[in-house]
Amino acid sequence: MAMETSLESPAPVRQVANAIAGWVDRLGAVWVEGQVAQVSRRPGMNTVFLTLRDAVADISIPVTCSRTLFDGLNPPLVEGASVVLHAKPSYYANRGTLSLYAREIRMVGLGELLARLERRRQLLAAEGLFAAELKRPLPFLPGTVGLVTAPNSAAERDVLENARRRWPAVAFEVAYAAMQGPRSASEVIEAVERLDRHPGVEVIVVARGGGSVEDLLPFSDEALIRAVHKIRTPLVSAIGHEPDSPLLDLVADVRASTPTDAAKLVVPDVGEELRLLARARDRARGALAGWLAREQAGLDALRSRPALADPRTLIDARRDEVDLLRDRARRCLGHALDRAADDVGHQHARARALSPLATLQRGYAVLQDAEGHVVTSVAGVAAKQKVSVRVADGRIHATTTRTEPLEGQSEDSTDG
Repeated sequence: MAMETSLESPAPVRQVANAIAGWVDRLGAVWVEGQVAQVSRRPGMNTVFLTLRDAVADISIPVTCSRTLFDGLNPPLVEGASVVLHAKPSYYANRGTLSLYAREIRMVGLGELLARLERRRQLLAAEGLFAAELKRPLPFLPGTVGLVTAPNSAAERDVLENARRRWPAVAFEVAYAAMQGPRSASEVIEAVERLDRHPGVEVIVVARGGGSVEDLLPFSDEALIRAVHKIRTPLVSAIGHEPDSPLLDLVADVRASTPTDAAKLVVPDVGEELRLLARARDRARGALAGWLAREQAGLDALRSRPALADPRTLIDARRDEVDLLRDRARRCLGHALDRAADDVGHQHARARALSPLATLQRGYAVLQDAEGHVVTSVAGVAAKQKVSVRVADGRIHATTTRTEPLEGQSEDSTDG
């Protein structure tokens, strides 16, 4: 029943503590799943003290168990192991603390552990955390590379040495974190978030060497997966070796099979880049030389043509054609003029033949009276009448003395 308290009649601390202890005691034994964060075996004591951490939230609770139970576990219980234990919650009123007393501890088997990881993978994949369209490309040549790894680890040496061997000018911002154990996930999350806030870091590498499935459990932690999903900086997962596949590999933008492979992915090889640059330069030179050769050949072909080799040949040829055409025109015109002259001569001769002057030149004359009328009959001429005689080369003026008609016609003579 609820305690009846008021401002006038408050309950003492011991009463409240004892009430809480009674309520917790009535809870009974429960099955609890978690990860062993700490193990403490004090000499001379039959009790072993553990700290059980939640797999997702940052919550832990102390656990006690008998030394006999702890020593009888096979395989031995170590920090970082996932367990399921049957425990009775107890509240210690004197210290005001809650703890579990383990009556049975069962190690989570590999098959069951893998099944749980698969269920977690499916749930996170259904939320879209592993979608391919969310993957960001790595920068070609990052100025600063963020590295999350254990201090003085082989993974750190592999990444730093291989990256600097490939590109000596690369800079690293190293954030150390526990790569194994109960604090690993939280420290890796903190390191990744700190590097993501760093203004100079362009890519983040999370590197760890190989290990068992249990050793790599922190890199399948749901909180770590969600934290990596939220960051803005591209992340490379280099956890374990090729067969290892923690969930971090799925949410990362790029998965590297080993820390050495991660170093090859984040920075280019300066030697290889120089060789590629030399080949590209050689190809460009070859292409340019080929293009120049083709253009030069085209120019040579154009220059070798007669029209360009000696442009005067076209003028000379046209000049010869003009001369030939001019000569032909002159000949044609001469022939035409000759034919026309012949025609004019013929017409002139014909005209002369038909002209009265031709008749006059043969000794004939034309007689005209004083008014200029042609006298065609003696009847129209009287004696002593002035007349003019038109001969071939002039005119003769005369006076008639008499007229004489031809035989067979009347004759009338008049003295002149």
